[in-house]
Amino acid sequence: MFKFNTAVTTLVASVSLLAAATMPAFAGAPGKGLLTPDNHTLILIDHQPQMAFATRSHTVEEVRNNVTGLAKAAKVFKVPTILTTVAAKSFSGPLFPELQAVFPEQTPIDRTTMNTWEDKRVTDVVKKFKKNKIVIAALWTEVCGVGPVLSAIDEGYEVYFVTDASGGVSKEAHDMAVLRMVQAGAQPITWLQYMLELQRDWARTGSYADVTGIAKQHAGGYGLGLIYATEMFNAKEGQ
Repeated sequence: MFKFNTAVTTLVASVSLLAAATMPAFAGAPGKGLLTPDNHTLILIDHQPQMAFATRSHTVEEVRNNVTGLAKAAKVFKVPTILTTVAAKSFSGPLFPELQAVFPEQTPIDRTTMNTWEDKRVTDVVKKFKKNKIVIAALWTEVCGVGPVLSAIDEGYEVYFVTDASGGVSKEAHDMAVLRMVQAGAQPITWLQYMLELQRDWARTGSYADVTGIAKQHAGGYGLGLIYATEMFNAKEGQ
């Protein structure tokens, strides 16, 4: 009897070990602070020539590239996106053409106020989308970025600021504005981080080609690496 019980116990243990080895590990729940395609609104503020002329924290080329990559990522994942400008006709000029081309059907909300949040047309759209997280990129960081970020936080929104799709009149102005926003509760991110956070899993084949395509065009060395791997080895992320 003892030998029989021992044999059964050994068999059960072996089966358990085999099951543990062959079954996939239980996945942990993603962090609540992570962005998903359906939990936020993107607001792109004042990406216009006159604002870019005085930007010194980043090159104009960097800002144009990064905000366009950001916008394309949002479009791929169908993120509600608001475009807004300040004094487009009288001072600042039109939205960057490459940014407007991502959303050709959308007319930017043109404001007089430097703080986007103080324009009711903008906040009405934000409220219509009913998302509790907001992602913002703006020129300049220290004026048109800080204003809506602090205002939205005060109203209970979780706010993320895309630092490399924004810019200030000096590195110090940009850095101190980002620090001020972070101290108030905002979370700093970069445009590529944003896109990859929305993709999250390379097994999500529906957006794979679009995401890697955007990376190849806008993500510098990473994009070049994707081009190289594809051309030389037909390699893919996650495989």
